[in-house]
Amino acid sequence: MNDPKELLLVGVGTMGRPYLDAAARLGLRVRAVESAAAWEGRPVDLAERFYRVAGSRDEAWVAGVAQAAAEGVPDGLIAFAEPHVLSGALAQDRYGLRGPSLHAAVISRNKALQRATFGAFAVPQPEHLHVGRIEEARDWMLERLPVVVKPLSLAGSEGVELVRDAEAVAEVVARRAAEGTVLVEEAIGGPEYSWEALVRDGEVVFENITEKETTAPPYFVELAHRCGHRFEGELAAQVSDLTGRVLGALGMRTGLVHLEFKVDARGPVLMEVAVRTPGDYLPDAIGLTYGFDLYEEVVKLAMGLPAGELPERPVSYAATVFPTAATPGTIREIVGVEQVAAHPAVVRVRLRKKVGDEVRPLTSSSQRMGHVLVNASSPTEREEALKFVRENLRVVTGPAGSAASVENS
Repeated sequence: MNDPKELLLVGVGTMGRPYLDAAARLGLRVRAVESAAAWEGRPVDLAERFYRVAGSRDEAWVAGVAQAAAEGVPDGLIAFAEPHVLSGALAQDRYGLRGPSLHAAVISRNKALQRATFGAFAVPQPEHLHVGRIEEARDWMLERLPVVVKPLSLAGSEGVELVRDAEAVAEVVARRAAEGTVLVEEAIGGPEYSWEALVRDGEVVFENITEKETTAPPYFVELAHRCGHRFEGELAAQVSDLTGRVLGALGMRTGLVHLEFKVDARGPVLMEVAVRTPGDYLPDAIGLTYGFDLYEEVVKLAMGLPAGELPERPVSYAATVFPTAATPGTIREIVGVEQVAAHPAVVRVRLRKKVGDEVRPLTSSSQRMGHVLVNASSPTEREEALKFVRENLRVVTGPAGSAASVENS
């Protein structure tokens, strides 16, 4: 009898656990590369063997994946999150494994490389300037206000901010003077969306559009994702053209793509693209919306296994929403968790913060309190569920010695 095929999973954390479950259902052996900190306190039987990585930089992950591959080349490999993409692609390229392509991985890891590459493929994107120090962009920003400042390789809105006027230009130049290389772009207005797709040998075999809700400028932190959005007519054709151009420019082969764009008067405009699992539990919401296990289909792509039946239209309407406190402070009490969890459209409530923790001003997704996953039979019922969550899940915060009540924004 043949030995079971083996999957190497680069990065697990909490959101990557469903990949392990999917591999078990498919009868695969699993090895995993994970940071020592992320694996702390987790059961060691999640994989047959795991390789601890010290640190979070690309180089550390490359070392861990290289060690794993040297001990035995797997039949398939999935690089889970942003820091894992390059190490996974290097191994996929070295050993002929299925993956997005080394070119796609390198381009996706650097926003300046994206702008340079996509410009050559006529992809609609913001006017931009890549500088070694932010002060070099002072005059460019002043001539094009408002603008957005971005680091080159961070995720989750980390370090992304809107600069509105000349006074803000002076402030951000002074505050970020030591940061090094940054990307400065024209500010694109309009609603924001993302496109998630499964790609096999360059062909899109499944796609979803997610409607995003973010905080007000300057930081654009995501507050909710509504899956299963549909464009019609000319706009649908423009979005299809945009995504096709991006995949062609990337040289995308096989895997999961997450592309973010805004829609303004010109039509869809690319923000950025990633060739890894999207965060914020989007695969859970997408799977509920279309009635299949997205994690399992990604594993099948990586392993070269036959795909399941992939639907084209939603069978329900799921969303993730992120509770936030209106003002920062120390959490005194969290009210309404049981009530919200009992709602028929709520799939789960998972909070990362507890009484006594500090709530900081919301400048990146890492500072959010947790998430609520909802699933409803119609967009209208989904909105009613989201409203219920926001009205009933409340946080009591305040400075030391006080207990001021604030509601989710």
